[in-house]
Amino acid sequence: MKKSIKNYWHNSIKEIKKEDWSSLLRESAIPFYQWDWLKILEESESVSAQYGWQPLHISLWSNKELVGLAPLYLKSHSFGEFIFDSAFVRLSAHLGLKYYPKLIGMSPFSPVEGYKFFIAKNENEEELTKRILEIIDEFAIKNGILSCNFLYVDPQWKEYIEKQNYLTWINKQPLWSSEGEREFNEYLQRFNSNQRRNIKRERESINKSGISISVLKGNEITPKILTIMHDLYEGHCSKWGPWGSKYLTENFFDLLKNDSLKNNIILFNANKGDPENPIAMSLCIASKDILWGRYWGSKQDIRNLHFEICYYSPISWSIKNGIKKFDPGAGGNHKLRRGFNYTQRFSLHKWYEKRMGNILNEWLPKANYQMIKEINASNNEVPFKNKKINL
Repeated sequence: MKKSIKNYWHNSIKEIKKEDWSSLLRESAIPFYQWDWLKILEESESVSAQYGWQPLHISLWSNKELVGLAPLYLKSHSFGEFIFDSAFVRLSAHLGLKYYPKLIGMSPFSPVEGYKFFIAKNENEEELTKRILEIIDEFAIKNGILSCNFLYVDPQWKEYIEKQNYLTWINKQPLWSSEGEREFNEYLQRFNSNQRRNIKRERESINKSGISISVLKGNEITPKILTIMHDLYEGHCSKWGPWGSKYLTENFFDLLKNDSLKNNIILFNANKGDPENPIAMSLCIASKDILWGRYWGSKQDIRNLHFEICYYSPISWSIKNGIKKFDPGAGGNHKLRRGFNYTQRFSLHKWYEKRMGNILNEWLPKANYQMIKEINASNNEVPFKNKKINL
């Protein structure tokens, strides 16, 4: 007998119990999709309809048991996604179409690979995934929504969704990957001699300035330190004016004091002997084998300090702690000279208007081909061994 599956839309993650949500996240699920993380984004009002991020999660239930989840948001702009779709916006305007609101599947403000639907282990994953996609289609068509977009998707999940009439768009992002090094100096052997000297000089300049780097995690991260981290983050964003990407409220950092979240936080703290009085900090998020660089700020403009606490210290910490990959965040060609290769990141898109879909179905494969060429060209210019992508 076929199971009866019911579906619901949720305007807040709080409408789904933490234990139910957590039961569907397997070990491979990254911290940015944990219930606590998404909850404090809402609770701190960093994510809300007022600021263009209306939570609109889908849940599937069988006999009062949660069997499927799709974290979704209804967006009235494209900020905080780090997938720059201005060409799509212009095309929709040319066709006389309303681009917003749009449906987005991602963890807000987090350009981190791993988005997918979460399905219970004992369920037919393809069947329930198809069911969620049908629910999205029905909702979008009924409400005149132009597109559904899944960003930074899990590469394995991508293969199935492509078969459901979603188009793939390739973007690039820097990534450090371990090659089994046991210490930072061993890692430096990847570079040519000139760049090895440059990196050593950059790191030595920090030592000569009397700055120490403390790594804080878990209970070492005090409420006072998190308040300072917010102030540094806010100050850094303010330097860029309206382009500063200040998306997180002060309350978000207050709520990070939750013990279950602190276990994933790593702070790289630049100080002159007192970690409680930092000059600069970077906030990273860690899982068992991946580190993500997210936010940073500094009280003083000190040459090379950004490179030290955002790249070199996190790489050194990753090597010592068996981390396989370090994602330093979106953008920044300067990352390529300091240990990162560009890699592909995938987003999946469906347009509910035939003309727009046809145009982009023809354009995207050409754009993707050019992006792969650009990735290879950039990686060939950096002073360490290259990892080419087949065209």
